[in-house]
Amino acid sequence: MFVVALTGGIASGKSTVCNMLARKGAFVICSDVLAREVVEKEKPAWKDIVAHFGDEILDQDGEIDRAKLAEIVFADAEERVFLEGVTHPRIFQRMAETMREIDAGTGGDAVVILDIPLLVEARAGGMFDYNLVVDASPQVQVERLMADRGSTEEEAWARMNAQVPREERLACADLVIHNEGNIADLQQEVDKAWETIGALARRGR
Repeated sequence: MFVVALTGGIASGKSTVCNMLARKGAFVICSDVLAREVVEKEKPAWKDIVAHFGDEILDQDGEIDRAKLAEIVFADAEERVFLEGVTHPRIFQRMAETMREIDAGTGGDAVVILDIPLLVEARAGGMFDYNLVVDASPQVQVERLMADRGSTEEEAWARMNAQVPREERLACADLVIHNEGNIADLQQEVDKAWETIGALARRGR
């Protein structure tokens, strides 16, 4: 099994790249999906988060309101550190369990893409076979946040500034996928990346 960690800043195009790689035959594990699983109602992480932030971060069904929680943690670095301390270990545990299932089901003959937006923040860049960074300029990211997610410019820059600097993500990259053009340009970038990953995976088998 060849394990690729994929990361990138907010609105860089990580999900689109993951979808493209999945169509190529990669097994994609999305940390955001796992993050939703580990904080489901009454699970241990849910209890820890509610005990710390209070019932006001819950929706009418008792589930964590991700928008409310995001508003708090993006405005307060200490609160963000607390949340990451609660969720990251559990997310990585679920990743490991899923990878074991894939490994058993494929006899080890698989390329696994781990979509980890906070790879650098979690200091996990050295844990995997290969690090792939999806990159776009900060201005492009802000424009996408405003156009696609309805953020104000101030909100978009606040989200951007809460993440590690672009230079730190690029420093951990074995390969960079540039995403500032159209979808055809991005597909070409992904095609080239997949060729590189495939060659490395075959070499390691």
